[in-house]
Amino acid sequence: MAQTRIIERLAEDLEAERRELHAGLLEDHAAIAPKYFYDPLGCALFAAICVLPEYYPTRTERAIFSVYRDDIGVTIGRGKQFVDLGAGDGRKAKEWLPILAPSRYIAIDFAKDAIADALATLSAEFSAIEMLGVVADFTHGLNLQHDLADAPVTFFYPGSSIGNFTPDDARKFLEDIYLHCSGRDGSGLLIGVDTKKDHRRLSAAYDDATGVTAAFNRNVLNHVNRILGSDFRPEAFAHRGFYNAQLGRVEMYLEATSEQSVRVGSATRKFQAGERIHTENSYKYAPSEFSELLQSAGFARVRRWQDEQGDFAVFYAT
Repeated sequence: MAQTRIIERLAEDLEAERRELHAGLLEDHAAIAPKYFYDPLGCALFAAICVLPEYYPTRTERAIFSVYRDDIGVTIGRGKQFVDLGAGDGRKAKEWLPILAPSRYIAIDFAKDAIADALATLSAEFSAIEMLGVVADFTHGLNLQHDLADAPVTFFYPGSSIGNFTPDDARKFLEDIYLHCSGRDGSGLLIGVDTKKDHRRLSAAYDDATGVTAAFNRNVLNHVNRILGSDFRPEAFAHRGFYNAQLGRVEMYLEATSEQSVRVGSATRKFQAGERIHTENSYKYAPSEFSELLQSAGFARVRRWQDEQGDFAVFYAT
């Protein structure tokens, strides 16, 4: 079996995380960071979202990878370090390990249990690959310089999660990745990006008819209750998800269905009927816009693969 180990970097910041979450809920415009969606139930609900007919990104990205896997593999090259950002269960990375034959697999995720399960599964099948898990919140900055060997590295960020960053924050994050690639010749970033399209399709993808996305959104309040000892009632909030064409992003909120008071730590937050908690943005990019974003972050060469309809784009930047 492959050598595996896990580095815990999140524990040091837990109190700061709680303070940030607490402060966000007491702001005039309350907000919860989307990383709090992913407790065990949230992960299961998101997996269900990914197979909904309305939610095209996962299956479209998978189809692009399937059609162009050999071409992408030749473009990237074999034997490099492979950094899986937001690794989750490692399922997406697993499809690339035989193609890229990395020397090391490094899984980065907020959820320690998910990383542990992914490494256990992957190490049993890919015994020649050294495997490392890093429990960290890379949305606050990426620092893997002490974890990476002095060798080429491929960063892997599928699933259009880059859309959760504002464009300015996305550029800073991409700059962080570029700095990790600098000095390691042959390094690059393989990333999935959702594209701009008809607003009805975008809105439906985040507000499905079955109500799975609504359950996913409301479940974040259960997670917050456990972290802060708050007493949110998820059933007292309605899911709102829609595309804001002016800002080029899907927005998700939880909207109070009645006037209510919620204990948040030692404070009490009053919500009026119709008042919203912001839970997610998901920015969409025209392919040319994202190519320019990659170049502004320092990447000199960019290749792109898309489906026939142009619903999604996969980029490799070096």
